[in-house]
Amino acid sequence: MPTVEVNALKIYYEIHGNGEPLCLIPGLNNDITDYKKIVHLLSQRFKVIVLDNRGSGRTDKPDIPYSISMMSEDVVQLLSHLGIYRAHVVGISLGGRIATELVLVHPDMVKSLILVSTYVRRIESNLKSRRLNMLLRLSSLLGKQHHGALRQRDAARDYDATERLHEIHVPTLIVHGKKDTFAPCRFAEEMHSKIRGSRLITFAGGHMFLFFKADQFVDAITRFLGDIPPVGNL
Repeated sequence: MPTVEVNALKIYYEIHGNGEPLCLIPGLNNDITDYKKIVHLLSQRFKVIVLDNRGSGRTDKPDIPYSISMMSEDVVQLLSHLGIYRAHVVGISLGGRIATELVLVHPDMVKSLILVSTYVRRIESNLKSRRLNMLLRLSSLLGKQHHGALRQRDAARDYDATERLHEIHVPTLIVHGKKDTFAPCRFAEEMHSKIRGSRLITFAGGHMFLFFKADQFVDAITRFLGDIPPVGNL
């Protein structure tokens, strides 16, 4: 199995397809298996690098506090190990926070940014906690509940990049479900207003819309990336 040891843990990853590198960062307690169809469709056009975040799937699950910065550096070190120093980055839900931190700290590594079903504002509310716990309960029904998911949840709760979004200068696409109750669409609109030149595409459906509309979702991404001139030696 392809693994690499970075930041004192083993990260499981897969590479599919050929073309320009595209790194897909999964959501809360998701792993590569959840994105099979999306990865397959993207791999028709791109070299897709997808990983299990720390705390999920076949990557190590240390029972220590996680942070979005720490998880972002996991991705940076993985890409560097693979000799990939610039890539399109797709972050989904929790992965959107990780992708945001990556482009803020390592802007030269990100050719374009695609933020899906996510927001980057800290929200102190019982409602948010209930929704995060709801996602974890759903995962537990699939046999995926463990301490790593709780560590990921805590990292997501603590992250806020709202006041830094103006620092993002790469082509950015924001993709969101209109009926998302976990990450309400107003947060996607806020990110759109703060990231200069960004595009916002909304879909019918909620937080998990991309799994039910995989073909349309991937088509939106490929059309967006098709407008970005290719650069050699990524």
